Amino acid sequence: MSEIIFEVREDEADGGFTASALGYGIHTQADTLEQLRDNVREAVDCYFDEKMETPSVIRLHFVRDEVFAR
Repeated sequence: MSEIIFEVREDEADGGFTASALGYGIHTQADTLEQLRDNVREAVDCYFDEKMETPSVIRLHFVRDEVFAR
């Protein structure tokens, strides 16, 4: 495996960010993007052990929802 993709969403109401890996049970959250990047790296390291092939690239895919009243 060469790449793992995380879907990142910003919590508009409470602030902060959440990230979930596509196809894996890896989830994390943080108050800032810098913290989120660190948390994602740590979560990937914890999920993949020595016997598993660790992804060489971590991609963050930012998803933005926009809601407005009519």
